[in-house]
Amino acid sequence: MKGGDEMAEKIVVKNVTKVFGPRPKLAFEKLKQGWSKKQILEKTGQTIGVNQVSFSINEGEFFVIIGLSGSGKSTLIRCFNLLNRPTTGEILVDGENIIQYEPGQLRKFRQEKMAMVFQQFALFPHRTVLGNVEYGLEIKGVKKGERQEIALKAIAEVGLKGWEDQKPQQLSGGMQQRVGLARALANDPDILLMDEPFSALDPLIRREMQSELLDLQSKLRKTVVFITHDINEAFKLGDRVAVMRGGSIVQIGTPEEILNHPSDAYIEDFVQGIDRTKIVQAKDIMQRPDVVVSLKDGVRVAIKEMEMNGISSIFVVDKERKLQGIVTIDDAVQAAEVGRPLREILKDDYFTTTEDTYIQDLIDLGVKTRYPIVVINEDQKVLGLIVRSSILAGLLRRGKQEE
Repeated sequence: MKGGDEMAEKIVVKNVTKVFGPRPKLAFEKLKQGWSKKQILEKTGQTIGVNQVSFSINEGEFFVIIGLSGSGKSTLIRCFNLLNRPTTGEILVDGENIIQYEPGQLRKFRQEKMAMVFQQFALFPHRTVLGNVEYGLEIKGVKKGERQEIALKAIAEVGLKGWEDQKPQQLSGGMQQRVGLARALANDPDILLMDEPFSALDPLIRREMQSELLDLQSKLRKTVVFITHDINEAFKLGDRVAVMRGGSIVQIGTPEEILNHPSDAYIEDFVQGIDRTKIVQAKDIMQRPDVVVSLKDGVRVAIKEMEMNGISSIFVVDKERKLQGIVTIDDAVQAAEVGRPLREILKDDYFTTTEDTYIQDLIDLGVKTRYPIVVINEDQKVLGLIVRSSILAGLLRRGKQEE
């Protein structure tokens, strides 16, 4: 949903609590009396998995839940498909409280509206890639020809075209996870639950899968609930991030909101190790493109703008603000003396980028370039300018502005 329009609420969680143990009502009563999770475990033997959690997730949103081991994040995501049935509270999906579903309704809900991708792939070793991906459709009674056509499309979407007849043991870990993702997508669910799906992968494959998942989400626009313990992964993927601790949610916000406005000391410590080069984007550090000239303005206007702003080069756009090139003060002065038009002295030895490019990908450009980096959109319109000092300043500002 990054950069997208505001969407309607898809999932609404209201005061959900999950207690593990034979006497959940006793544990819940102690919670209301203010007992801690540790006290309840020691005195009653009951474990508080999720503690009175309330929030909502928008349609088409990539929502990430992060926390340390034992924080309750995996317990919570399993409440969404009732693999863990909440002790108290409501979970509304498209306005319906799924906790009240009868077995038949729940089975249909799991088959048609919500799918889950697990950490350990959960593939059938005796089935081929195609056989694994079509399994959910087979259970639903979809005819063989139709389900294989759907499965082949899902396999292609996750980049496994040509591997349909291989068995899971013939695939790498990353490829096996792609099979699990394709199997979930084949059912065309509205909601995709992903419980630490990349944690078993090596770092390089993990980064590739993160990027591919973002590309896939930009096309499919599913509502994704993603669990991780890796804050860099959470901030790279999430439109919004919920940080859990001790079964409760401590803070929910966009990655930048959490970085810049931590709600308490725990969140401040939690984000301390974040790699900001993988979080801060070009749009966060670019300057407004106020100092540009149009082709129609001509050489003398370009010279005047450079003199007024104390700069030695200036970018040139057309009447639709589409980037045409850059001119230097020396070239402009020479052109004015001999009457050459602005178009004839344009240079193109500068770098461009998009507004969602991360700073880690701009550092090398900043070292190489003589000019500001131009931020453009898909139509080549100028959105902003990044000077070399802004790359470092952007990182430092986001690390210090709230101190």
